[in-house]
Amino acid sequence: MHINIKEDDLASIKSWFSAFVNTFKKGGPDILENIKLKEDHTQRVCKEILIIGKQLGLNKDEMYLAEIIALLHDTGRFEQYARYGTFNDKKSENHAELGIKVLQENNVLDHFQDTVKSIIVKSIRYHNYAVLPDDEDEITLFYSKMIRDADKLDILKLITEYYHRNNGKRNPVLELGLPDTPGFSYGVGEDLKNKRAVNFKNVHNLNDFKLMQAGWIFDINYKPSYELIRKRRYLEKIREVLPDTPEIDEVFPSLL
Repeated sequence: MHINIKEDDLASIKSWFSAFVNTFKKGGPDILENIKLKEDHTQRVCKEILIIGKQLGLNKDEMYLAEIIALLHDTGRFEQYARYGTFNDKKSENHAELGIKVLQENNVLDHFQDTVKSIIVKSIRYHNYAVLPDDEDEITLFYSKMIRDADKLDILKLITEYYHRNNGKRNPVLELGLPDTPGFSYGVGEDLKNKRAVNFKNVHNLNDFKLMQAGWIFDINYKPSYELIRKRRYLEKIREVLPDTPEIDEVFPSLL
């Protein structure tokens, strides 16, 4: 399939996104901090997807499409936080679907050809799926895998920096309100022992959450993404902030 996207298309999307995000920059410092958290995350995911795309040999139009998907993938997060005060989908609603509604209500994608619009919408929809659908077309899966990798790369950067912060200040929104209790859940351990990504339904405390993030290594699609995780030592940094116990050792080495 030939992708036809102009630089002006990307510029238009960037302009809309910036104006959209600015409407949420009101309220106290905690609100502004969390809105900026997602805005900055989005910009870094754009950079990550371009690194991956370049390594995979994408042409100019394909790179524009990848960047548009990255820019819009978390559009729903802003509305989610404004409505519910959380980034936890289980306590609010699916942020991917909410983002698609926002894009449709604002006619953001109307000027794109139907095939391109479909790729963008489905890539956003699938970026937080536990497992990608088997019956989807190859090009949609290609871009869906790219945004999933780019998203994970930046979240790993964000959370490892957060876990190793020096001020000791906790952000319950970033931790999804999970309790910092001892141990970890049986289901999380079983997933990791079997070298599979952790099912979020098994996540009940902060240790579970950290182990789930480490387990993303089993859901990385492209070699450049995998190599960046290794180079940046994200798994090692997560291990450093988990309890130094035999039980953690038993499940964590399977990731390395």
